Amino acid sequence: MAADGNNGASAGSQVDVVVVGAGFSGLYLLHRLRAEGFSVRVFEAASDVGGTWFWNRYPGARCDIPTTDYTFGFDPELERAWTWSEKYATQPEILRYLQFVTDRYDLRRDITFDARVEGAEWDDKTGLWAVRTSTGETVSCRYYVMATGCLSVPKAPDIEGAPRFAGEVYFTSRWPHEGVDLTGKRVAVVGTGSSGIQSIPLIAQQAAQLTVFQRTPNFSIPAHNGPASADRLGRLAADRDAYRTAGKWSRGGVPMEATDILGGTASEDVRRERFEAAWEAGELFAILGVFADQGVDPASNEIVSEMIREKIRSIVDDPETAEALCPKDHYFGTKRPCLDSGYYATFNSPHVRLVDLRSTPITTITEAGIDTAAESFEFDVIVYATGFDAMTGALVGVDVTGRAGVTLKEKWADGPSTYLGLTTVGFPNFFALTGPGSPSVLSNMAVSIEQHVDWVTDCLVDLRAKGMTRIEPTPLAEDGWNQHVADCAAISLHPTANSWYMGANVPGKPRVFYPYIGGVDNYRAVCDEVRAKDYLGFRLSAPEAEQCHDGVIRRLQPDVAMVLDAMAQMELPPLESMSPPEARAFMEMSNGARPPGPDVGEVVDGVLPGPAGELEYRLFRPGSPGPHPVVLYFHGGGWVLGDQVSDEPLCRDLCVRTEAVVVSVNYRHAPEARYPAAAEDAWAALQWVAAHAIELGGIPDDLVVAGWSAGANLVAVVTQRARDEGGPVVRGQLMLTPVTDSAMKTRSYQENADGYVLTAPLMRWFWDHYCDPAQRAEPTATPLRGRLDGLPPAIVVTAEFDPLRDEGIAYAEALRAAGVPVEHLAARGHTHTSLTMVGVVLSGARVREEIALRLGALLREPVEV
Repeated sequence: MAADGNNGASAGSQVDVVVVGAGFSGLYLLHRLRAEGFSVRVFEAASDVGGTWFWNRYPGARCDIPTTDYTFGFDPELERAWTWSEKYATQPEILRYLQFVTDRYDLRRDITFDARVEGAEWDDKTGLWAVRTSTGETVSCRYYVMATGCLSVPKAPDIEGAPRFAGEVYFTSRWPHEGVDLTGKRVAVVGTGSSGIQSIPLIAQQAAQLTVFQRTPNFSIPAHNGPASADRLGRLAADRDAYRTAGKWSRGGVPMEATDILGGTASEDVRRERFEAAWEAGELFAILGVFADQGVDPASNEIVSEMIREKIRSIVDDPETAEALCPKDHYFGTKRPCLDSGYYATFNSPHVRLVDLRSTPITTITEAGIDTAAESFEFDVIVYATGFDAMTGALVGVDVTGRAGVTLKEKWADGPSTYLGLTTVGFPNFFALTGPGSPSVLSNMAVSIEQHVDWVTDCLVDLRAKGMTRIEPTPLAEDGWNQHVADCAAISLHPTANSWYMGANVPGKPRVFYPYIGGVDNYRAVCDEVRAKDYLGFRLSAPEAEQCHDGVIRRLQPDVAMVLDAMAQMELPPLESMSPPEARAFMEMSNGARPPGPDVGEVVDGVLPGPAGELEYRLFRPGSPGPHPVVLYFHGGGWVLGDQVSDEPLCRDLCVRTEAVVVSVNYRHAPEARYPAAAEDAWAALQWVAAHAIELGGIPDDLVVAGWSAGANLVAVVTQRARDEGGPVVRGQLMLTPVTDSAMKTRSYQENADGYVLTAPLMRWFWDHYCDPAQRAEPTATPLRGRLDGLPPAIVVTAEFDPLRDEGIAYAEALRAAGVPVEHLAARGHTHTSLTMVGVVLSGARVREEIALRLGALLREPVEV
């Protein structure tokens, strides 16, 4: 269908909004903005609508999200008016659909085709963008929106001699619209990403000879294409609104029930059953969700990866070819998995050959074909399936100049920096739909596009209602969002792969994780919250007015937030509402469901003498030959809860990371044994462990005292006493989120009073059970009030969302002021308990690794005599 004759020329030289791109996002944005009364011009480089689906016409091009979901959902009548023919629609059908949408809503009259935007410049005086096009037209607008897509700028092949080839050359990303007849020809395909995997089976049907040059094997599963899923169609028919809402609030933008089954703990039968069901379903999110932990746990991921490799070996007849097709250099899902229609079976055809470029790399392209390190090939046709400059290529490819003459390309030279993946500091009234820092390519793009368009449109409506004419994110909000995006990626396996998600396919491109992996549901909640908080993190202004609610929208580590959300949904009674025996039973039950922590060489239980009877301990010994340094550990629990095994995962982690013997010692608890019973027991434990270091497998005088929470309080108490009594020798002290003061009046007690597991009321409950108010000023209860000079070096760890944060900081500062060497680790985004949740809160591992590095340095320093 051709563009009509109007081609948008009547819209004028100044409009409210200029939109670049007429694909899914540009079309829907035009529809929404026009309905809200904004004047809009859309510029499209192609001769018709479609965006990616206009350009990508290679054989086999299809969507990889079921068409029940890869479709506009904003209008029920549109859904009733269009019926998809297949589970996964081909490029021609998707293009016809977008043309149908364009004509149904009369969108062409505001679109200028065959007009590439070459530059846009912000004028701070007028508050307008000047947008220049390839047709010589310049249009002024209040708001400038790039709807250019994530996969729209082809990546040129970085292969020596590529221009020399004298035969036919085609790119999957710019396939001739009239098609290509490959019948009887010798064809080379370079690249085995999505476009290569989709096109190779169809190219093989025509070519007399097909040679596939593979640098990196990719995971692919069969699409099992055909009619749309009866189950999905049934759910849509039964309650369309509920189905669409479920998609909007799902992790990937497609309604699915998330599993809680872990790959590492599931039985082999369950593993196989879940995998086979996902393989037969032929859907990306099904195979990506076989296990709840496959995206974060290497062992769980390897189970799925090996099952896919088994399938490849069972399909491909030649063992050598099959093994070359098996991906082994990246975790499944960390590169875009593919859906195929007979891809692996294609290599069983006698005229199809695979060349593994890992073993025989291409040395050059010649006039006649391709030379590798092993042989020369002659071809009639070379097809490059080399992909795109993803996520940012289209955005920085246009000369977008913001305030102070800084271009977007210059600002993003070291990697993209955005707020919500939509906006960026220094570029007022500028929006990038599905940009870096948004779910985009990790989601059903149709759902993510609608969410972005709706948010931007609502934003412009809100600005108009407020009488504001400019919007720009603040540096604080942008930095906070960048950190949150990085935090989400860091707890996954994705950054380990050299993928286009990381910019690794383009030489010289900054290596960062570009999309937001936190999920469509979480992202939607963030955007809704920003708007509900009157545009938190944005500065809104007009000539005589300004509004700025500055702040960071997500400060908690993402996995910490998930744990807190899960606990909130359980509606557990607060611990302070229980009696101590009830609280102990509850904690014991809770601890029974947690991961055990890493394996250690040996675990030994024993007892040591205390002032009022024997004290139990559990010893964790490394697997390496000893003797080892010794860490005496005191557990947390507010002097009321816990025992020598209650912090076992943390002790195991500490043992493995430091190669030290960790001795976790129990002590008497309140209210049965109130202050100073715990302190007296801790002192007895220090003396005994120091005296028996050799028989424990330790090195004499190579001892650190460590503890968490109330246990860290005991660390401070016993190290002060060891100084005063002339020994034992203590190399250092590790205090993890310590209790150091009984006043409970710091700012962190107010900021973090509730909602982060350890609450201000619970801390008062602990103190009331442990120590009379009249005794709390004693240094053996409140070590911050003790004499601090002459103490061993200290590592003090505080958590951002902890009532005890400020007293931990105060103790570190007081130690430093007293001349004690101190290293203070501030655990950003963590709570009082999250650092101890080994195997649950993965982001805590980075902090524990830093603790172990610094602790290891203390343990291996020479003793000063």
